Amino acid sequence: MKALAISALALASSLSFAADYKVDTAHSAVIFKIGHLGVSTTVGRFDEFSGDFSYADDGKSGSATLTIQADSVDTNHDARDKHLRSPDFLDVKQFPTLTFTSKQFDGNTLTGDLTLHGVTKSVTFDVEKVGEGKDPWGGYRSGFEATTTINRSDFGITYFIPGVTDATEIEVYVEGIRQ
Repeated sequence: MKALAISALALASSLSFAADYKVDTAHSAVIFKIGHLGVSTTVGRFDEFSGDFSYADDGKSGSATLTIQADSVDTNHDARDKHLRSPDFLDVKQFPTLTFTSKQFDGNTLTGDLTLHGVTKSVTFDVEKVGEGKDPWGGYRSGFEATTTINRSDFGITYFIPGVTDATEIEVYVEGIRQ
């Protein structure tokens, strides 16, 4: 009986438990980069988004969801932002949100379904853990950076290719508060 108890304790101590986090949007960002006329890179962001994630103690499993308000696109140029909201690009009236729902995480890559412009495709992000720890207010935080490159044409957004590149870099910087 003692051996069984010790075995059960050893097994329980080897299990990895996941912690749940809510994205702190004040300390997070969703950024995109796209080439312009072969001479420069335009950088933009989405100002309104929400999400959550879970992350296992062993660092090898987890999940994430992110919902982005398409009309919050901001490239620091009002006329361009208006055009990005139009049917030529994001078509925010018909497709008000972009969503990402993970399917698999191995500690280094996060694969899931990205829905953009009404089209859902599998996308894989390279993920790096930035850090984690207690905050001054008694909470616990964890941060990650994730990057990927998509082709916007895969999502039905083909306006002005190649003047504006098809390849679009996406960078997500997330700080989460443990729930």
